[in-house]
Amino acid sequence: MTKLYIVSTPIGNMEDITLRALRVLKEVDLILCEDTRVTHKLLVKYNIDTKTSSYHKFTDPKKLDEFIDMLKEGKSLALVSDAGTPLISDPGDSLVSRAIEEGIDIEAIPGPCAVVTALTLSGFDLREFAFFGFLPKKTSELKAFFESKKTLELTWAFYESPNRLVDTLKIIDEIMPDREICVGRELTKLFEETPRGKARELVDYFSQKPVKGEIVVVVDKSTPLVKEITDDEILDCLKKNIDRGMSKKDAVKEVMKDLDLPKNRVYKIMLNA
Repeated sequence: MTKLYIVSTPIGNMEDITLRALRVLKEVDLILCEDTRVTHKLLVKYNIDTKTSSYHKFTDPKKLDEFIDMLKEGKSLALVSDAGTPLISDPGDSLVSRAIEEGIDIEAIPGPCAVVTALTLSGFDLREFAFFGFLPKKTSELKAFFESKKTLELTWAFYESPNRLVDTLKIIDEIMPDREICVGRELTKLFEETPRGKARELVDYFSQKPVKGEIVVVVDKSTPLVKEITDDEILDCLKKNIDRGMSKKDAVKEVMKDLDLPKNRVYKIMLNA
C-alpha cells in the first residue's frame, strides 16, 4: 500500500528503536535521509539493505516532485532524520505537507525525541510546556527572545549548540537569574548528563571544560508575581460588600474568600473603619 512513513530513530543509543520502525525501514521502497551516511550506520547495524536518498533543507525542489511521483506510482517511502523524530527542528515539513495535499496516506512511527527526553529528565512541571527549537544567533535578538519569555508560566525548552551554550546561559543569568534550568547533554549516550541549577551555576559548571555534543536546555516556569494587597484596598472591598446589603460579618467572610486573606487582618480593618 502506498504510504509515507515518518520514522523516529535513536538520538544516541542504537538500541532505542522500535520493532515497528525496523520492520517499516525494511519494507519500504526508499528511505529519505537527512544525511545518508548517518542513516547508513543504523541500517548496517540492523542488516537493512533498503535504498536511501538524501532529503534535507538544501535539496533541489525537483527532488520533492520525484518523491511525490513515486508515492503516486504506488511506492512506499520512509522519512528519517539523523536522530530522533523527523520534523522536530529538522527538515521534512515540505514533503509531509505536499503528501497531505496530494491525498497520500501518512503514518508516524513514534520513538525517541531529544526535547521530550530532556523535559522528562528535568523534574519540572510538564502539565504544560513549550518548545522553541534553535534560538536566534544574534545577541540582540537572543536577548529580546528571553525578555519575551521571562514571565512564561510554563516549562519551556530549546536546542543549543555546544559552542554557544555558555554565552546563552550568561544572557539567561542577566535576564532571569532566579530561574531553575536543566541542561540535557549527550542524552542516551555514554557521557549523558543533566546538570541543574541557576544560570550562573551552570555557566560556572560548563566553563570548566570544553562543551561537546547535542544539547537541550529546559527552563522552569516563572512564578507569578503576587501583588501585595493594601489595607485601603481591603477596606474598599468591605465597603462595597456592605453597600450591597451584607452584614459586617458576611462582608468580612466574603473578602477573606475573594482575596485569600487571614480573618484577623480583614476583621481588624473592619473594626478600625
